[in-house]
Amino acid sequence: MTEYELDDTDREIIYALQEDARNLSSAEIADRTDASSSTVRKRIQRLESEGVIKGYSANVDYQKSGYPLRMLLFCTAPIPKRGERIQDILDIPGVVSVQELVTGEENLLVTVVGETDEDITTVANALLDMDLTVSDEVLVRSHGTTPFDDLARERTPSGE
Repeated sequence: MTEYELDDTDREIIYALQEDARNLSSAEIADRTDASSSTVRKRIQRLESEGVIKGYSANVDYQKSGYPLRMLLFCTAPIPKRGERIQDILDIPGVVSVQELVTGEENLLVTVVGETDEDITTVANALLDMDLTVSDEVLVRSHGTTPFDDLARERTPSGE
């Protein structure tokens, strides 16, 4: 399968969806992209089918949801197995994300939320049971995200 190449319209659509996928209509996105509403809908469908847009989710404030602890667990797995472990790790209650790292000794970053220290310890023990080494733990106070701004910039062909 070849890599899907984004054009400026695709980038603007993705940027708009990152800003507010829940409330923006295809007509509002069309106004921002100088495309028709039907073109925006077709582009979104294509971006989804190509796997560029993997899904839509709520940005949850875990503290306000009753889970005041957010921990980053830096883990080490055998290199040939690290990618294979991701889904198993995501299946552990309390784990909200896993990132595969390709530099350094720690090659998996596991984000865990919980109400108490025991919740985090339970996840750490489950990781140890999977023959992973937890080499560092970091308590996160706050976390923010923003749309990737390079998607909103107009691009010119190289050489111009």
